[in-house]
Amino acid sequence: MLKDDPAAADGVRAPAAGDIIKLPALANTFRTLAKEGKKGFYTGRIAEELVKVVQDLGGHLELDDLQNHLEIGSEPVEAISLKFRGQNAGRGTEADGVEVWEHPPNGQGIVALMALGIIQELESQGKIPTFKPEDHNTAPYLHVILEALRIAFADASWFVTDPNVVKVPAAELISQPYLAERAKLFDPSAASGIIQHGDPYRSPALTSSDTVYFACSDSQGNAISFINSNYGGFGTCIIPRGCGFTLQNRAANFSLDPAHPNALAPRKRPYHTIIPGLVTNLPDGSLHSVFGVMGGFMQPQGHVQVLLGQVAGGLNPQQALDAPRVCIGAGMPDEGDVYDLTVYVEEGMPQETIEGLKKLGHKVSLVTGMGRGLFGRGQIIRYTVDTVEGTGLWSGGSDMRGDGAAYPV
Repeated sequence: MLKDDPAAADGVRAPAAGDIIKLPALANTFRTLAKEGKKGFYTGRIAEELVKVVQDLGGHLELDDLQNHLEIGSEPVEAISLKFRGQNAGRGTEADGVEVWEHPPNGQGIVALMALGIIQELESQGKIPTFKPEDHNTAPYLHVILEALRIAFADASWFVTDPNVVKVPAAELISQPYLAERAKLFDPSAASGIIQHGDPYRSPALTSSDTVYFACSDSQGNAISFINSNYGGFGTCIIPRGCGFTLQNRAANFSLDPAHPNALAPRKRPYHTIIPGLVTNLPDGSLHSVFGVMGGFMQPQGHVQVLLGQVAGGLNPQQALDAPRVCIGAGMPDEGDVYDLTVYVEEGMPQETIEGLKKLGHKVSLVTGMGRGLFGRGQIIRYTVDTVEGTGLWSGGSDMRGDGAAYPV
C-alpha cells in the first residue's frame, strides 16, 4: 500500500500529493468481488489469506467463522429513538419538538439518546435552565452536556454488547423513569467523579442497543444517513497477502473481563462506535435532519453537541459543525482512557468558558493544532419548510476538521 521509490529508505514511502499510485493487489480483490460477490470475499483465496495472516499472528479466526458470517449476512435492525422536547426544540416549525433516531446496540447511539434524555429531565425538573442562543458553549451549558454524557457512558460501557448473545435493556435505558433517576446524579455546581453504571432492571422503568460518514437527500424530502469504519486509523494495520486491504480492529472494544456482558466470545459482536443519526419533527414525522460525527467515542458526544447547537443555540448546520467542541475521556482507542475524567476542550473555546469549567471542578486540557482531530468530523443535511411559501429548503454543512464537503446537485 506504499509507493515504490528507490530513493526512499527500504525502497518505499507514503504517497505524496501528486503521486501516481498503483494498487494491483486491491484491484485484483475488486475483480474477484465483481465476479463472485460476497462469496468471493468470505470463501476462496481472499478468505484463506485473511485467516492465515490472523492465525500467523496468534489470532483465532477460522474459515468456518467467515462462512458463518456469509450465511447470516447483514441483520436488519429497528432504530431506537427518543422524543426530545427540551432546550427550544419546540421553537418555530418544530412545535412539539423532535424525535432523535439512532442505531441500536451493539452500537453506541444509545449514549446520545440517554444524554439528551437526561438533559430533558434536568430541564423539566427545573435543575437547569432552557438555554438561550447566547448561552451556547458557555461553562454552565457545557457542564450539563459533559455530566449527562458521563452518566450515559457509564451505563453504555456496561450494557452495550451483542444483543443476540446478551440481552441489552435498550428500551429501559432510554425510558423516562430511568433517565429521571439517573439525572439525580447531576450536580449543577461541581464536576462528578467516576460514575458507576445504573441498574435499569431494578429501576422504576421496570416496576410499573477509520470512519467515513455521508448523508444524501432528494427533492422529495427523503434522506439517508450512512457510516462505515475500520475503527482505528488503518484498523489493525494487518494486510492479508495479495489482497491490498487492511483488517479492522473492532474487537478492541470487547472486554477481557469474563463477567462483563461485553466479554470477548466467539461469533459475538463488540460494543460498536459507529452511529448514523437521523432526526424527525414530532408533529408530523417529517424530516428534520440527517447527521453524523466521525471519531470513535467522540461520536455520541458530537451528536449531542451539534444537535443542541441547532435547537438550543439557533445555529445553522455549518455553524453547528464549526463551533468548538468538548470531549470526555478519549476519542479513539489509541488516545488515552475513555473513562478518564479529563475534559478535552478544543481551541477556539472562549477563555471564560474554560475558566468556568475549571471552577466547576473539571480537569480541563486544551487541544490545539492537528490534535483537534480528537473532536471528530461531522456532516449535516437539514430540511426546513418556508412557512409562507410552503416550499421545502435544504441546507448542509461539512466539518472544517476534515476533507468533506456539502454539494448541492
